[in-house]
Amino acid sequence: MTAAMRPNISACPACDAAPAAEALAEQAIQEDARIALSVPTVHCAACISTVEAALAAHPGVHSARVNLTLKRASVEAGAEVTAEDLAAVLDKVGYEAHELDAGTLSATQNDKAGRDLLMRLAVAGFASMNVMLLSVSVWSGAEAATRDMFHWISAAIALPTIAFSGKPFFVHAWSALKHKRLNMDVPIVLAIVLAVATSLWETTLSGEHAYFDAALTLVFFLLAGRYLDHRTRAVARSAAEELAALEVPRAVRVVDGQDEAVAVKELAVGDLIRVKPGGRMPVDGEIVEGCSELDRSLLTGETLPVFAEPGQVVSAGEVNLTGPLVVRASAVGEQTSLHRMADLVAVAESGRSNYTSLADKAAKLYAPGVHILSALSFLGWYLFTFDMRTALNIAAAVLIITCPCALGLAVPAVTTAASGRLFRKGMLIKHSTALERLAEVDTVVFDKTGTLTAGAPELTNLKDFEEHDLSVALALAMASAHPLSVAITKAAQAADIRPARVSDIEEVPGYGTQGKIADQLVRLGRPTWVGATAGNQTSAFLSIGDHAPRGFLFADALRDGAESSVKALQVAGKEVILMSGDTTGAVENLADRLGIAKWVAEALPEDKAKRVQILAEEGRHVLMVGDGLNDTAALASAHVSMSPASALDAARVASDIVLLGGDLSPIPEAVDTAKSAIKRIRENFRIATVYNIIAVPLAVAGLATPLIAALAMSTSSITVSLNALRLRG
Repeated sequence: MTAAMRPNISACPACDAAPAAEALAEQAIQEDARIALSVPTVHCAACISTVEAALAAHPGVHSARVNLTLKRASVEAGAEVTAEDLAAVLDKVGYEAHELDAGTLSATQNDKAGRDLLMRLAVAGFASMNVMLLSVSVWSGAEAATRDMFHWISAAIALPTIAFSGKPFFVHAWSALKHKRLNMDVPIVLAIVLAVATSLWETTLSGEHAYFDAALTLVFFLLAGRYLDHRTRAVARSAAEELAALEVPRAVRVVDGQDEAVAVKELAVGDLIRVKPGGRMPVDGEIVEGCSELDRSLLTGETLPVFAEPGQVVSAGEVNLTGPLVVRASAVGEQTSLHRMADLVAVAESGRSNYTSLADKAAKLYAPGVHILSALSFLGWYLFTFDMRTALNIAAAVLIITCPCALGLAVPAVTTAASGRLFRKGMLIKHSTALERLAEVDTVVFDKTGTLTAGAPELTNLKDFEEHDLSVALALAMASAHPLSVAITKAAQAADIRPARVSDIEEVPGYGTQGKIADQLVRLGRPTWVGATAGNQTSAFLSIGDHAPRGFLFADALRDGAESSVKALQVAGKEVILMSGDTTGAVENLADRLGIAKWVAEALPEDKAKRVQILAEEGRHVLMVGDGLNDTAALASAHVSMSPASALDAARVASDIVLLGGDLSPIPEAVDTAKSAIKRIRENFRIATVYNIIAVPLAVAGLATPLIAALAMSTSSITVSLNALRLRG
């Protein structure tokens, strides 16, 4: 009987069913959709629980996870579930959500570099402890064959450990030498290689001293500094990448009167695109059908929605609020205004990399000095003794004892301590040189909407209305998601007002909400719609029958700590500038309210970035504080930048520092802490210099045994670390 003709015998029915079940499960997984949402308003564990529970309860959702650091929700759901559905679910529980293109984001958010450094650090630490134990026996008087055996065992441990744990230093040193420059890793690698080579030579000749323990200790301490430096930074993602991810991945194209869902990359200039209420514009174009209102706050900083009607130009990234629109595309893909903004951010980000850190400045002076000193020691002892072995041993000792172990810890130890202090105050330091740059700040530029202000209108004249009028306004406002309607609803409900019985309520896109009370027409909305004249202040008007319309007045509420933060910065001698895309009147009113003498209104994203660059060209060191898409280029252009935790992903990624809470009062303290941190870093450099002044003569004189070298390195490193910890108080 051939194999093809044999019956399939199974031990149990489950074994037969397993392959089919696996196939079905695999098919189900392939049919699932992975949806990425930006959720900029989550800020605590309770927010995470609320968002995850709301998403998980939606039909078709298999799992939902929120990343608080990235302000992002990742959802596994059936193919029938859309991002719009999930955004609506979160809106009901009070959280704003925007769809992200998962394919544009990085394939992984895992911190591979951090795990790699930690693994190498652990291996170096374990190996150095074991070799130190063997060295104690040698220092205690082991001689002849016993000493040689301990040296060979040390070599067997040290060689593979140094090859593995020292890889980051070897790679960076080789990269510097290939480009004909020196960095701090060059003397480190030279010291390690020479220490190992000298130790092997001494071991083969049955010599008294070997530096395997010193080389391993050096690698361990330097890896500790490198890991601390890495931990002070958030995941290094590009703000331009986040901006690109905000571009809507799908759109509804209208072809011969029929709607079809297509990928945005398939759109062409001239296509008609339908944008539903709550949807984000996928292209630049012109409205050809429908009336609505547009939320441009993330792009331009404008506080209030803008009326949208046929003939009006729209930009990618704007949010359609109240009514469906049909837009004819005039720019798609890389030609849209949102993509151009991403390019602007990418260019600005590249300019920041030109900043030279204190550690790099020290390396430029330190590396050649160490090499020259070691070379002179070798030459001097060789001419004095004509003994190559003695001269090489002393040159190796000079390199080891002067190797920048303390310098390697000087900066990361301080930045870690300072970052921990600021984190307890509600600030997250993302960039390795952010504190150094923050200490140099002399000019602070604030965005308005969402930064100095809460970004939401607040009703200011509730007491001017009678209870009956408020109840009617509440009934109409509750039927709309317009920001002014939401403000009226919150204020009226806080005053225990109950909604009136209004029938036939409907929202007229772009204008307002209307209904009837006993055959009387009641309206709440735009001044021109109800027959009123608008003033300079933000307003919405209520009309009841033939009665004269009455206006609800609104102001943008200040963020907590905005006023005290501005005053504290001004007292500290910093020039404070207000720069916003909002209207002239709104910006001027806020500047007067906060005592800011210099302000700029109606600034486009390109204008903000250009003005920040002009300040830099004038020799200013600018701290930019902003939260919207329109701020990302300016944030990336500034000497140092900061954004609130409620900011959109792109703004937070472009920033060096993130305010974890909604309070701005920690900003002046952050500047003071940064100055203290730089003071400690310079003190650490001086400590390392004094250590070298004491230790180098011992090494040059031939008195630096491996024991002295190990003790000197450990003492200097511990002293530097203890000095850094003073910042935590």
